[in-house]
Amino acid sequence: MMETVRWGILGTGSITKQMAEDLAVVEGADLVAVGSRTQASADAFAAAYGAAKAYDSYEAVANDPDVDAIYIGTPHPMHAGNAIMCLEAGKAVLCEKSFAVNASQARRMVDTARANNCFLMEAMWTRFLPHMQELRKQLDAGVIGELKLLEADFGFAAKINPEHRLFNPELGGGALLDVGIYPLSFASWLLGV
Repeated sequence: MMETVRWGILGTGSITKQMAEDLAVVEGADLVAVGSRTQASADAFAAAYGAAKAYDSYEAVANDPDVDAIYIGTPHPMHAGNAIMCLEAGKAVLCEKSFAVNASQARRMVDTARANNCFLMEAMWTRFLPHMQELRKQLDAGVIGELKLLEADFGFAAKINPEHRLFNPELGGGALLDVGIYPLSFASWLLGV
């Protein structure tokens, strides 16, 4: 019998809504709690996605004894602090991309996970797609040949709003941490760097 993983979610934005929808169809996953910066947002999210508990803080989710694992879907600059807080509370963490805003933050996150013997992973879903797994298998078997060059890009049209997280540097705005991370992760994964 499969053990149920009791999930908490930090944040109530569009990416966390997608995560909550996905958890609903995963066998052995139960959305237990959601945390937001406001109680009204947490309450609305919990009602929409069936979370039993709604908190007006991220700390409350991290400290909830009924939560085993936490998905972090807060703005990029909050990822490191949120992850470290959850890891120190003994929770497994799945952190939305980009994992951190710099290497120093990423090292602190990994060090905290190791010190607390907790699972920590970036939510880089593209690596788990069937065609990506087949590509990795074909490359490893030498079927395709040696990879010598990779050219990749990713983009979309967005309305410019300097205060939106996509554009505001204080919120980790800019292409690199949002969509730029996909081709970077792809290159790192394929080239092993």
